[in-house]
Amino acid sequence: MTIVVQKFGGSSVANPERIRRVSERILQTAEAGNQVVVILSAMGDTTDDLIELAAQLSTNPCKREMDMLLSTGEQQSVALMAMLLCDMGYPAVSLTGPQAGYKTDGVYSKARIIDIDTKRVLSELNDGKIVVVTGFQGLAPNGDITTLGRGGSDTSAVAMAVALKAEICEIYTDVDGVYTADPRVVKKAWKIPEISYDEMLDMAAMGALVLQPRSVEVAKQNGIPLCVRSSFNQNEGTIVKEVANVFKELEKDLVVCGVAHDMNVLKVNLYGIPDQPGVADLIFSSLANEKINLDMIIQSGRGTPGEKQNLSFTTGKDDAWKVKSVMNAVVKELGAEGFDTRDDVAKISLVGAGMITRPGVAANMFHVLADNNINIHMISTSEIKISCIVDADRIKDAAIALHTAFGLDRD
Repeated sequence: MTIVVQKFGGSSVANPERIRRVSERILQTAEAGNQVVVILSAMGDTTDDLIELAAQLSTNPCKREMDMLLSTGEQQSVALMAMLLCDMGYPAVSLTGPQAGYKTDGVYSKARIIDIDTKRVLSELNDGKIVVVTGFQGLAPNGDITTLGRGGSDTSAVAMAVALKAEICEIYTDVDGVYTADPRVVKKAWKIPEISYDEMLDMAAMGALVLQPRSVEVAKQNGIPLCVRSSFNQNEGTIVKEVANVFKELEKDLVVCGVAHDMNVLKVNLYGIPDQPGVADLIFSSLANEKINLDMIIQSGRGTPGEKQNLSFTTGKDDAWKVKSVMNAVVKELGAEGFDTRDDVAKISLVGAGMITRPGVAANMFHVLADNNINIHMISTSEIKISCIVDADRIKDAAIALHTAFGLDRD
């Protein structure tokens, strides 16, 4: 029998009515002759509610205890789903991440999956059961529960599909698939039928929230196709796979496949640092030791070699308090002039494999932003993406203008 892994996000199981709707989708897959493993997120805003509850009791909650707390959200979802499936006459069992064999490193709140022991899951499948597993969590080497960070249920699902050698991993969410831009912002965005792993990886990393970047990375490394589709209708979704030629077929002159934006950006400026070997090592090692992920990095000089330098980088807003603590220590140790942070900026990106063979994409992007009087704070490029940091209150204007300028609009 074919194994299918299905993941449903928090909006898909936000209340009893939606859980019942999802159960029908699961049973359709099982009745088609498949063995089904279901990965669930916490219901609706449960995770945010738990974070807010913790904040009422602690200004700096222990990460270990936060993982213990947040892991309870997914346990509610899987238990309720298994109860419902059993009441409908289909044997089902709910499992936590540790029970399902997820083994992670020991990094609280941002753990990475290092292995999955599938014995329990395979045993339950062979007994004819639908297996419902908590996403977002696993077991550290010391026996503690760890969580995988925001969007970690996507990675849980893909990793399980790899471990079980599943035919496909289906990611169900509240949108029909992957769009050329956020359809809530760009009204003329359209659903992409197929997209390559690399393009999807950059779209996700640049702020397209439909998939967590790590989940796409795991899928690419192991050649597992993904299907992103809505849990609220029967529409065809977006297939993420190794080679996608849809743009060559549909739009011969299309250079980019999408416009992504990310509002979760914190820009950090460090002023007056010494221009000498070892400075960058000290700064970024200090950030790495606190498990702070960085995105863009720019260093600028003041003219003469040996004079003091300025450094800017971006990270997520969730790490703001840790960044400030690290920067205070760095400024003191280096004798730097100081630092500041800005959370009123956002990132706008163009993504597309067509950029590799088409010069002038960056120039066109900057021209469009200039024409719309949108100032650029930072720039980052790769073979298939160009990203700019702009003022957060202009991100919608930037997304709409770029979507139109690069020929992506459809009525």
